[in-house]
Amino acid sequence: METNNKINVVAVDMGYGHQRAAYPFLDSAYRGIINANHYQGISKKEQKAWTSGRRWYEFISRFKNVPILGAVAFYLMNYFQEIEPLYPKRDLSKNSQQQKYFYKQVKRGLGKHLIEELNNQIPKGHKKPLPFLTTFFVPAYFAEYYGYKNDIYLVVCDADVARAWAPYDAAKSRIIYLVPNKRVKERLELYGVKSNKIFVTGFPLPKENIGGPSKKILRADIAARLYNLDPKGIYRRKYAKLIEDYLGPIEATKKPDHPLTITFAVGGAGAQREIGVILLNKLHKYLKTGRIRLNLIAGVRNDVYLYYQKAVNNFKLGTCKNVNLVYAEDKNAYFKIFNKLLRTTDVLWSKPSELTFYSGLGIPFIMSEPIGSQETYNRGWLLAIGAGVDSLNPNYVDEWLFDWLDSGWLAEAAMEGFLDAPHMGTYHIENIVLKNQVVEIEDVHLL
Repeated sequence: METNNKINVVAVDMGYGHQRAAYPFLDSAYRGIINANHYQGISKKEQKAWTSGRRWYEFISRFKNVPILGAVAFYLMNYFQEIEPLYPKRDLSKNSQQQKYFYKQVKRGLGKHLIEELNNQIPKGHKKPLPFLTTFFVPAYFAEYYGYKNDIYLVVCDADVARAWAPYDAAKSRIIYLVPNKRVKERLELYGVKSNKIFVTGFPLPKENIGGPSKKILRADIAARLYNLDPKGIYRRKYAKLIEDYLGPIEATKKPDHPLTITFAVGGAGAQREIGVILLNKLHKYLKTGRIRLNLIAGVRNDVYLYYQKAVNNFKLGTCKNVNLVYAEDKNAYFKIFNKLLRTTDVLWSKPSELTFYSGLGIPFIMSEPIGSQETYNRGWLLAIGAGVDSLNPNYVDEWLFDWLDSGWLAEAAMEGFLDAPHMGTYHIENIVLKNQVVEIEDVHLL
């Protein structure tokens, strides 16, 4: 096996965010994507520690809507991982409770076996193990603590981060950060991370949705999307020159071969699944007549898939070709299907998770309620660049959605995402990790 362009890619199986960020590096992953919380050889004790934490997070995320008790439980969890206000700028290097908890686990042996295994796995022709790239801070902790014998890279998955994303003694750490925006870089510097250890690369988006340095696929998909998002041509007439400068002849925005397509994605904890049922109900007649297509993303959660399947049958939409339920047995298979669906998706609707960065594909983002401090900051980032908008009451989606379309507002959000949300993050990260070529985003926004 050729190993010059290979790395050790480590994620965690908690929700979708950390594995989604790792997926674009699957071709470069020497052992495939390693999940630090369940891999071949992990001890039962260590796996149990990871599993209990994940289940607790998923339970609280779903329990959040329970009156009083849900709000209290969620407040306590969110306080544990809260991101403090950035202003006034000040020293934020004081260690947090979340950080102390995870370092305590590391000192007890969390991750030790995995690092020893990777350190001892030196490919033929190499003098040391391959570079270590992770999408979660805990593997970066234990890679450094247990002396990983090559560079350690940490990909940040949100538009702002809590103190736990920086090491205990951040100023002396050798971890190299690959961050989605300038705000995260400034935040990490306040946590004590040295500036020369932080590179603004953008979030790693799937290559199959970009099409290489020419962005051939990305440009073609946006051009095909604009007609559905601007059926009256208001945005296209007003900004014809802008469209032609970035996407090519305005004629390329001709009517596509699919109806307006909305993709509603449920998070890894299965929260907010009820919104999908509301969409089935309120958009029922448009789905029947073929004016709208709806992708309901259950991901790898069979319970969510069955929940949607029951709703589809209740609304007598079982034979409707414009309703598509998406489920896969494992996450890599799900990501592959999801990325393909995005090429013909006109509107992405979800909570502001790591998917907010997919606005860089020129897809307008309708945001449901954030779950957690990091998602609140993701929401602020999307609003700041103009690529996303808060959902209004889903029970009236059959009214406000068409008003937004007729005004050209969602077409504008699509273009703002393409212009201002980074979309070449995967390529920038590979250049740094594999080629030692530092290519940072130059025209970055603060947020």
